[in-house]
Amino acid sequence: MNYTGAFRHPQLAQKWVNAIKSLATQHWRIMEVCGGQTHSIIKYGIDQLLADEITLIHGPGCPVCVTPLAYIDKALAIAAQPHVIFCSFGDMLRVPSTTQDLLSLKAQGADIRVVYSPLDALTLAENNPSKEVVFLGVGFETTAPTTALCAYQARQRALTNFSLLVCHVRVPPVMQALLSNKHHRVHGFLGAGHVCAVMGFHEYLPLAAQYRMPIVISGFEPVDVLQGLYFCIKQLEENRASVENQYSRVVSELGNLPAQALMRDVFITVNQNWRGLGEIAQSGFALNAQYAPWNAETRFAVQNIITQESTQCRSGDVLQGVLNPVQCTQFGNACTPEHPLGATMVSSEGACAAYYRYRQTSC
Repeated sequence: MNYTGAFRHPQLAQKWVNAIKSLATQHWRIMEVCGGQTHSIIKYGIDQLLADEITLIHGPGCPVCVTPLAYIDKALAIAAQPHVIFCSFGDMLRVPSTTQDLLSLKAQGADIRVVYSPLDALTLAENNPSKEVVFLGVGFETTAPTTALCAYQARQRALTNFSLLVCHVRVPPVMQALLSNKHHRVHGFLGAGHVCAVMGFHEYLPLAAQYRMPIVISGFEPVDVLQGLYFCIKQLEENRASVENQYSRVVSELGNLPAQALMRDVFITVNQNWRGLGEIAQSGFALNAQYAPWNAETRFAVQNIITQESTQCRSGDVLQGVLNPVQCTQFGNACTPEHPLGATMVSSEGACAAYYRYRQTSC
């Protein structure tokens, strides 16, 4: 069964390109807040097809990319301890810190393992009672429920040799932070479909109203993105500002209520630092008091690690949409996927990685 063919169909995509060209009477700047959308836009050349009508701005839509360096240094400090089995998703292993990355530490003998689910880490803890097993939980609201489930089950099973290093972040607060900057260049947003599949889109309604900003929840395939852009530009051309749901086959207004209930049981919202963006109020999740025994930061006393961002890497400007990756003088020179200066070049959803993979020769 082909689940993607209809959403990559060239003739259907061209139909939406033509519709956008016919609709737009002026040039609009639209920001996508999803790394999957960024890669689709660059891979399929959507920005080039619509260059006369739209400037597509790549926002802070890559969860690996916005994870601050301090958390990478905390992860390294924990993983370096001899009695620890450190677990992470694979896309975190090559994110550089101030000194090295997790993959380099693994090569030096640290027991660092790639898992496909946080629940795999729970199994490791049960099978290795003499070891401390730690899972690095990173991501937007999309992956936060699986980390919450992991914490919940660890408590139910009374696993005392398991803990979580949590760095989950929330999308609406970072959008508000961007819009609060009077120098922002955004006319409209494409919202991340997978985030809204969990959280719904009701949190975006106040943002659209307060800032008179069209927000269209979109999927990730080329036809999804093009249709989302059409909806957004139609609002702009009609001087409207509301939340529309292009991704209705997956997203509802209220989202996944059981997942949200689990997150409320496990997490509290806190102020959180974002790489290149600084501290954003109430933009992060942290384990609440009843799950404090499973908090790896306090268990390993790494909560006070503070790290300065690299002055060489301009990923903060890329994440804010101020800088296009190819405008960075380090792009493709000092910064490549083999020798990255920042997470935006190594993450599977990073904007710099997308340009390097799909657009390097044409830039």
